Amino acid sequence: MTTDARACNSRRLAPNLPAVEADRAQIERVILNLAANARDAMPDGGALTIETGNVELDAAQVAKHGDGTPGSHVLLAVSDTGTGMDEEVRRHLFEPFYTTKPAGQGTGLGLATVFGIVRQSGGSIWVYSEPGHGTTFKIYLPEAASRDRALAVPPRVQSLPRGRASVLLVEDEPGLRDVARQVLVKCGYTVVTASSGEEALERCRDRRLEPDLLITDVVMPGMSGSQLVARLRATRDKLRVLYMSGFTEDAVVHHGVASGEHFLSKPFTPADLAHKVREVLGVVTSDLV
Repeated sequence: MTTDARACNSRRLAPNLPAVEADRAQIERVILNLAANARDAMPDGGALTIETGNVELDAAQVAKHGDGTPGSHVLLAVSDTGTGMDEEVRRHLFEPFYTTKPAGQGTGLGLATVFGIVRQSGGSIWVYSEPGHGTTFKIYLPEAASRDRALAVPPRVQSLPRGRASVLLVEDEPGLRDVARQVLVKCGYTVVTASSGEEALERCRDRRLEPDLLITDVVMPGMSGSQLVARLRATRDKLRVLYMSGFTEDAVVHHGVASGEHFLSKPFTPADLAHKVREVLGVVTSDLV
C-alpha cells in the first residue's frame, strides 16, 4: 500500500498486552484492509492512527452492540480523519460486495473479510463514525486466559466510587446520556444534562450553573466539545473537564482536544465512568446552586 505524503501516520501501542488466540497473518490482513479503507476515505490526506490497549467489556456493553463476550480483551483500533459515514452506510458496512466507491474502484470484500477474520478469532468489531469527521474501527479480541478464568472464578460485584459534586453532562445521543446520568446520580453526584453545546451554554446562563465538572462528547452537531470547553473556561478557568468519544484518545487530538486532557473512550462501563469521574474530581465536594 502506498502512503500519501500528505497523510500523518501514528501508533499508540500499549505495553505488556496479554495473549489472544488469533492467526498473526490474518490480523495483519485486518490491519492492512482497515488502513487501505482509511486511505480511500482521505483523498486529500489526513491522519491514520493505530492503537492497542487492554479493556474490560461487561454484559451490558455486549448486549448493546449485539456481539462479543464479557471479560478481558485486547483492543485494536484503527482511526482516520477522513470523510466519515452516516448510519445507513454503517448498517451495511460489513456486507459482502457492499461498497460506496465508484464502479471499478472497490470489490466490497475488504471490510467483509475484516469482519469474518475478527469473528473467526472469537472477537467483535465496533465502528464509530461522524460524517466529515472520520472513522474509528475498534476490534476487541478476548484475552486467551479470560474464558478459563471466567469459568473458574465467580463474577465479582464491583462497588462504584461515590462523590459529591456538580456535573454538567453534554451528550447528543439520548440513550447514552440517560445511562450516564443514572450512573452519576447513583454515585451521589448532582447532574444537569444537555444534548448540545448550545443547550449547555443556555443552561449555564439561565440557571447560573457553576459545575465542578463538565463531561462532554467530542463531536456533536453544531458546537464541538472543545469549542464548548473554550467558551465555558473563558469565565471558569478552574473548570474540570472530561471528554468522551467513540474516537480513540489519540484520534481526538485531531478534533480539537488538547493533549493531556482527561478522556474516556466509548463504549465504557458504569465502573469506567465512575472511576474516571472520581479521578478527575479529586476531593471536590460542592453542589449545584
